[in-house]
Amino acid sequence: MDFPFFQRPTSSSHRKWIAVIGLTLFFGCGAARAGETDWPQWRGPQRDGKAAPQPLLQSWPEGGPVKKWQLDDAGRGYSSVACVDGRLFTMGSKESKCHAICLDATDGSVIWETQISRAGTSQDYATGWGAGPRSTPTVAGDQVFVLSDLGVIAALDQTDGTVQWSVDLVERHGGNVPRWGYSESVLVDGDRVMVTPGSDEFMIGLDRQSGKKVWQSDGVDAPAHYVSMLKSTVGETAYYVTAAGIGLVAFDCRTGEKLFENPNSGNRIATIPTPIVSGSLIYHTSNYGAGNVLLKLSGGQQRPVQAEQLYHLTGKTMTNHHGGVVLVDGVIYGFTKVSGGTWMAQDLETGETLWNHRENRNKSGSLCFGDGRLYCYNDRDGTVILVEPNRQAWIPHGKLELPKQTELPRGSGAIWAHPVIADQTLYIRDQELIFAYDIAR
Repeated sequence: MDFPFFQRPTSSSHRKWIAVIGLTLFFGCGAARAGETDWPQWRGPQRDGKAAPQPLLQSWPEGGPVKKWQLDDAGRGYSSVACVDGRLFTMGSKESKCHAICLDATDGSVIWETQISRAGTSQDYATGWGAGPRSTPTVAGDQVFVLSDLGVIAALDQTDGTVQWSVDLVERHGGNVPRWGYSESVLVDGDRVMVTPGSDEFMIGLDRQSGKKVWQSDGVDAPAHYVSMLKSTVGETAYYVTAAGIGLVAFDCRTGEKLFENPNSGNRIATIPTPIVSGSLIYHTSNYGAGNVLLKLSGGQQRPVQAEQLYHLTGKTMTNHHGGVVLVDGVIYGFTKVSGGTWMAQDLETGETLWNHRENRNKSGSLCFGDGRLYCYNDRDGTVILVEPNRQAWIPHGKLELPKQTELPRGSGAIWAHPVIADQTLYIRDQELIFAYDIAR
């Protein structure tokens, strides 16, 4: 918007001039403009678990922040939400159908629902830990891209949910539904929609307007696991990096050539967390004895990419199952499955464990970061703890507890959708329940 800052106010523009000054003062006091605080995809704007800059409460009152609204019928599933331009996008299974859902972020009312595929059943994958979609929608421009638990990827019109195209990764690209369902949240890279069917078409890029394959990885034939990929660069070479049972693996964005592979943070059962990229460093962790690994990349474009392993740690270290980790000021924070399950801080460069904190009976937890605070969402008791990142100790600054938990049968599952921060609001989900809390400062 253009403002006449260099015009002398006339009688006809005087009121507008005063309004401009008021807006300038308002934004100068730390409030974020609409659209600047969106959470458009899995793990936020950069896929690193961090919210866009926005002023948020640094401590919570007794009982936690004020609840803005609650939705009780989002459907079965573990999808988190994406938030763009005052709309929330998520997924859920209802009456044997898998839906993409668009909500009004101000009150949780449904704007549209679109069927993507049938819902997965126990005949398709192991649903004893919970059925329903696992993927978070990716919003890019006027499109929304979703992936069902059975591997149907679809492009939708953001305005009304109309299906523009859909592709079955199993039927069209030789994929196999993973043991616990497709879980990846797709990456949009320019005109490509990136996804991992697995098998000999391990990773592919689809044209975002037509759904036709325009790119394919080379040199890997392996089952897909549950990781959502990242894009980064080393030297002048752009690459996609993901992980599976084979461990970390990266491909040249231009040619599809495999650049490097490291097996140590993968496991054959369920490799789930998204890697962390920090400059030339890549950190990754997973459960089932894999532990964590730190790689340092060099080369690119003029010479082959090298991935030097700086450490691989197992035992009483970060062994993250599926709640993810975040990097803040050189420290990795997340939930480790060792010692019965604890929140942990780990030095990125050395791998040293800095502290552990046990939080009641919780066996796992997911988290995100915003405005100097960690939001730690526990998987059993339905609590979110506001925590100050600190190298020395766990320092809580407030706690909220869900007013209710799902009544859907969990089986062996728990609360596994990740927390999201957008527009100074905290969004948390437990199956069909979505809660919005006002965390504006």
